[in-house]
Amino acid sequence: MREDWVECKFEDLLDYEQPTNYIIKEENYSDSLPIPVLTAGKGFIKGYTNEEFGVFDKLPTIIFDDFTTASQYVNFKFKVKSSAMKILNPTSSLVNLKFLFNVMQVCKVRSETHKRYWISEYSQIRFGLPPLPEQRAIVKKIEALFSSLDAGIADLKKAQEQLKIYRQAVLKKAFEGELTKEWREKQTNLPTAEELLVQIEEQRQAYYEKQIEDWKEAVTIWEKNGKEGKKPKKLAKSDLSKNDFIDSEELPNSWKLVQISDILKFLTDYHANGGYETLRDNVELLDEEGYALMIRATNFEKNDFRNDVKFISEQAYNFLSKTKLYGGEILFGKIGNAGKSYLMPHLNRPCSLAMNLFSLTTYINNKYLSYHLKNNRQVQEINSYVKGVGNPTIDKKSIRSIHLSLCSLEEQAQIVKEIEARLSVCDAVEQQIKDSLSQAEALRQSILKKAFEGKLLTEEEIKACQQEPDYEPAAVLLEKIKAEKEANKSSKKIIKGKPKKKMEKKEILQLLAENNNEMLVAQLWKNSVYGEDIDAFYLKLKELAEEGKITEVKNGKKVSIKLI
Repeated sequence: MREDWVECKFEDLLDYEQPTNYIIKEENYSDSLPIPVLTAGKGFIKGYTNEEFGVFDKLPTIIFDDFTTASQYVNFKFKVKSSAMKILNPTSSLVNLKFLFNVMQVCKVRSETHKRYWISEYSQIRFGLPPLPEQRAIVKKIEALFSSLDAGIADLKKAQEQLKIYRQAVLKKAFEGELTKEWREKQTNLPTAEELLVQIEEQRQAYYEKQIEDWKEAVTIWEKNGKEGKKPKKLAKSDLSKNDFIDSEELPNSWKLVQISDILKFLTDYHANGGYETLRDNVELLDEEGYALMIRATNFEKNDFRNDVKFISEQAYNFLSKTKLYGGEILFGKIGNAGKSYLMPHLNRPCSLAMNLFSLTTYINNKYLSYHLKNNRQVQEINSYVKGVGNPTIDKKSIRSIHLSLCSLEEQAQIVKEIEARLSVCDAVEQQIKDSLSQAEALRQSILKKAFEGKLLTEEEIKACQQEPDYEPAAVLLEKIKAEKEANKSSKKIIKGKPKKKMEKKEILQLLAENNNEMLVAQLWKNSVYGEDIDAFYLKLKELAEEGKITEVKNGKKVSIKLI
């Protein structure tokens, strides 16, 4: 740190205000309304309201998420979503708020524990404060560099969106028969979709007859065992839903529009293995390495089947016989991420289906089906079947109803080749974009790090700052800020007119000593110097308890603090 810089803490330069008076009363948001409702996290603007009371207007300011330590610089009037934040205001007119906001972007604390951080930790972070002209120059240079960086990031994100459009264009053409039009014209003896459906019906009949034989054998064993437990259930036969077929003018003549029920072998889920109590008694999820992987939607969302995984024992795996996974199955989210589809990879180890997914096996090419379900037309249809908002769900009947373009198995395989040839290029470009975005974020952090190590400005820029009329060493600046802070505190204590009679605010130990060594918590807080700040009050109680000066006393629902 250079000699004209000084070390300070955030609490030297920032006062906090509780957001209680600015919290939205009703969440009736609309983009046409005038007042933004903010959160300090990634969402930032949650919506807009017409509530004109309790609007924060002491600008600019910083809003600080008290639980995650995320922050936002705000220079417009606003209301807030909740009390989970602090509003940070400068303690003096000499404080450069934008400089402090930039410092906060590199000052991190570990925030895994769910607690409030401003008072206990974040406000105590120390950092180097440069002279005021240098602060302005640093902010100006950061903004110039970030402006160029943000323009590059915007271009990268635009390219990402264009890739999404291209992907959907590829899928649309694929499932309308456009990608394989030339290939199809060269084929001399290509089966039609109708012929494939006849073949599927034959396979389905054979599968049904095999299941009937297995059922008869299971009944015989059940009878030999004295009819213990429930009688094995006979499998119901499922016919092709010919009445549901819809011819589409958009499809080639040899294709057919069908439903998943028409090409379905079986559709199952975790609860097909038994009732709640039976599953509870026979299946235990393990965090440590076990015999089989329990496949969950989060594995697909994170594209990670090695970390954050759950296991089950061999006994549990065999018990869940109806939901063993071998690779190639189509999985559907049934709760939460309802309707989202995944292609089960071949993991070369025992795997079983978790409780919030469906698994379906069909008589057609599984990759063809997987790509088809990501086509916009199918996504929109699936979303129309999803019910609920907070915890959306989809049922088996809806999944069976999803419409598909059906062609011969040979053409399905060719379509998969055509799609993957095009999307593999997309994947490579998208990875390059992701890498570039990561590099841009790393560069942003590097710029900030250099700035607050005093390495961002050139020697010429620093000399220019030293020629500014308000240049002075930061130590002198800090003393002026502290003096103005104290002066502001003193002025707030001056009450105009006739003062209201009220109990003098005192320290906790003094209050307890004057009230027979014990007071109710609410009464103690109200009359203490922390009467306007519940966080600071409980922090002080914790400190005094750790020092062995006070203890908590419970009497039914009443809680009091006693002096030891």
